[in-house]
Amino acid sequence: MKKTILALGAIAMMAACTQTKNNPFLEEWNTPYGIPPFEKIQLTDYIPAVKAGIEEQNKELEAILNNQDAPTFENTVAAYELSGRTLTKTTAVLFNLQETEGSDEMNKVVEEATALMTEHEDNISMNKAFFERVKAVYDADQSGLTREQQMVLKKLYQSFTRNGVDLEEAAQARLKEINQKIAAAQQKFGTNLLAENNAFKEQFGLPVSSYTSEMTSCEDRNRREAMFKAYSSRGNNGNEYDNKALCLEILKLRAEKARLLGFDNFAAYQLDNKMAHDPATVDAFLDRIIGPAVAKAKEEVADMQVIMDEDIQAGKVAAGSRIEPWDWFYYAEKVRQRKYSLDENLTKPYFRMENVRNGIFFAANKLYGISVEPLKDVPLYNPAVEAFKVIDADGSLLGIFSTDYFPRSSKRGGAWMTNFREQYVDAQGNDVRPIVINVCNMTAPTDSLPALFTIDEVETVFHEFGHALHGLLTKCHYPSVSGTNVARDFVETFSQFNENWAFQPEILAEYAKHYETGEVIPDSLVAKINNARKFNQGFMTSELCAASILDMKWHELTEEDLAKLSEGDQAANVAEFEKKVCREMGLIDEIIPRYRTTYFNHIFNSGYSAGYYSYLWAEVLDKDAFEYFEQQGIYNPEVALKFRQTFLEKGGSEEPMTLYLSFRGAQPDPGALLRARGLTEK
Repeated sequence: MKKTILALGAIAMMAACTQTKNNPFLEEWNTPYGIPPFEKIQLTDYIPAVKAGIEEQNKELEAILNNQDAPTFENTVAAYELSGRTLTKTTAVLFNLQETEGSDEMNKVVEEATALMTEHEDNISMNKAFFERVKAVYDADQSGLTREQQMVLKKLYQSFTRNGVDLEEAAQARLKEINQKIAAAQQKFGTNLLAENNAFKEQFGLPVSSYTSEMTSCEDRNRREAMFKAYSSRGNNGNEYDNKALCLEILKLRAEKARLLGFDNFAAYQLDNKMAHDPATVDAFLDRIIGPAVAKAKEEVADMQVIMDEDIQAGKVAAGSRIEPWDWFYYAEKVRQRKYSLDENLTKPYFRMENVRNGIFFAANKLYGISVEPLKDVPLYNPAVEAFKVIDADGSLLGIFSTDYFPRSSKRGGAWMTNFREQYVDAQGNDVRPIVINVCNMTAPTDSLPALFTIDEVETVFHEFGHALHGLLTKCHYPSVSGTNVARDFVETFSQFNENWAFQPEILAEYAKHYETGEVIPDSLVAKINNARKFNQGFMTSELCAASILDMKWHELTEEDLAKLSEGDQAANVAEFEKKVCREMGLIDEIIPRYRTTYFNHIFNSGYSAGYYSYLWAEVLDKDAFEYFEQQGIYNPEVALKFRQTFLEKGGSEEPMTLYLSFRGAQPDPGALLRARGLTEK
């Protein structure tokens, strides 16, 4: 028996050595620009690499703790900033590919990796010896530190205080358990939602990402109703992918976590280190917007009802019909065509994917002087991905940018920017440039047509490239504050700001060319697009604001509140709570929140819990900043350079409001958002 055990042990050791020896994550990447060698990576590589990365960072942390010199920024904070490189590059690939190349096998790997990472992160953030070194640096005179170093130190210090370093041992153990359960539940939420999205595709023959365009063009009211009900009940079907109980579980765990850390609720915990700072500020902000938005939406309902009544008279719709939620996109498009003579079937031929992408590059060149060159023969994780080299005006490399624009069954819905590598300065003083990608779910090409984008999709491309610019143009020293590593309610400022150039006539003339004839989009059509920019903003603002309020109300609940909601029929309780929130905010029946609870991925499987308001909050900053551009000239090179140097290059190296005041010279005006959306404040 002993020999057998020894033999089995030897086999296990040999297998482990083989996994480590041939593991691409544990080797230097001799690929162009250090792009991950996707073709070499196997599912079996991830967990050994995560474990090896954790072991490596633990040794690096041990070296910091064993340093006999007095704690300084360099030997403690900077040393920690540069630790964990193996773990960082492994998880960057794993978690990014799970979003785009997901599978049941990948999900199992992610579940295991998430558990390992959560435990590891808790062990660091609750390490009292490490905290004492960081605290010594934090409490010392910081006048010799740069502003960036001060911000890095502050963030690291808060990562301890906000994660239970001062708790008693039993409370720390419970907090670790909570974090593990939250991570697992969030992962399950995302897996369930992907399954529900795929079920929607099977039922209706189109991906969830095409829902809006189909609802806009579909003349069959029964099909629209069926699609709406299926879309809005994802995660709420009483099947194995139902998310209602999971949502309550996540909310209860978060509320308990907040209490353990000394906060009234999870919203208070989340906002403590954001620009808004507290729930009352966010609630007041959203309350200021929802009223004008709903008032405008009521006018929009009346406009649509006029056209529906005509359809009733023509026998196309049953007598007595009123506008329902499944009618909105369809009749709103009818109103747009009538009021503005704007038909998306006429605009889409000018918005071929390749041309729109050229448009984001042209606008960035005009504003910031950068250029973009396609890359061939570089590693890609999917044939649909295209890679580019981004170059500054002086010829220096800014980073690598890739696009992955079209839906796949393995890809989650939505659009996002992410990094395979963030910008930072390494231990040898080398400026490591970022590897950035935009992932979307746009209208895909067909056998007969190229990919032709809607107006909303064009905006999305500009939006996500705004995030990419934030990641590409950054000039920071430390990874924790480079690029988009800023406060959640600040990060959307730069993506939304970039949307302002999508339909500027001079930019359109450069990229909006007919896919068949090459004809530049006519001035008359450009005028119609821009005249309709404020169209349907009552609806758009109401659904966005409603989702933001729903997010806040869920996360303002205490443990006691959530315990009551967990009693009896949980499904009915979740639905009733959502109805109550919508009723109290004054939302009309024709509109539902942009995301209902059971498919609100932003707040249940992403970083936007008690943070979805960030889109509207950041839009205030974006629109206020753009008004400054309009005053000075929207292509004014001095203003564009100031914007780049103040915001895009600095990342999160200074306080957001400090940066904003430096650029604008005044506090942001919330009225700028209302003006941009054509809403009137009472």
